[in-house]
Amino acid sequence: MQSLWMILASLFFACMGVCVKLAAATHSAVEIVFYRSLLSLILMYALVRLRGVSLATPHWRWQISRGLVGFSALLAYFWAITLLPLATAVTLNYTSAIFLAIYLALAGQRLSAGIFGALLLGLVGVGLLLKPSLHADQLLGGLIGLGSGGLAGMAYFSVRELGARGEPESRTVFYFSLVSSVCSSFGLLFSEIHPIELQSGSLLFGVAAFATAAQLAMTRAYAGAKPLLAATLAYSTVIFASLFGMLLWHEAHDAWSWLAIGLIVLSGLAATRLLPARPERSPAP
Repeated sequence: MQSLWMILASLFFACMGVCVKLAAATHSAVEIVFYRSLLSLILMYALVRLRGVSLATPHWRWQISRGLVGFSALLAYFWAITLLPLATAVTLNYTSAIFLAIYLALAGQRLSAGIFGALLLGLVGVGLLLKPSLHADQLLGGLIGLGSGGLAGMAYFSVRELGARGEPESRTVFYFSLVSSVCSSFGLLFSEIHPIELQSGSLLFGVAAFATAAQLAMTRAYAGAKPLLAATLAYSTVIFASLFGMLLWHEAHDAWSWLAIGLIVLSGLAATRLLPARPERSPAP
């Protein structure tokens, strides 16, 4: 049953990507991030109040920095989706596991030879995906997508640290939604705000709804007895995104693209399996 929850979460994440790509026809990436973050903020506030979780935190600097990095990663990811084939944008974002390993190494964590092999494999995949499969006008989108993976890996590093300090996950997600809402609202001051119609409003709601449903399903999957299985199945998002891209936009991938996607997914799977577990949780001061 755990595997079904993770596959469902991956499907919802891919559906979120579809809604982002469709909504980009009428709204900017900043607008999409704002509406997605605002709805998530409302839902997370209700959840923390329902669970009786206090919003006061002794680690507010970590929470703010995690929120800023997470917002930047989300904005870059949504922006990449508007510029690239859906499967390519999703795959580049999933380099987050590779970057997480790099950040752990920079933080002094001793990594095995297997991790370094996974990193090398991932770098080869990224090189193949960015060079032969992207046209010149898509190179910027490729770099933005890769940046979203790097930023997402940094956000996951912060989440690990917050968990080790005893911060509840619901509080961390709340502050991420809060910071993202504030940052994207400032971004709206410098970008054009487009009117919301029935179709565009439905797509914007779909972005937030699928993201929330995916988070809930993913949480349920990781609550099972085999978190490694859930982490592995998370990469099925790439498969769903590829199918949606072919069906909705007739996105074709050549042999080099599929090889690159396969190498990145394999690298991420290896890094996920070999990365050390999150540090033990310590009581908050």
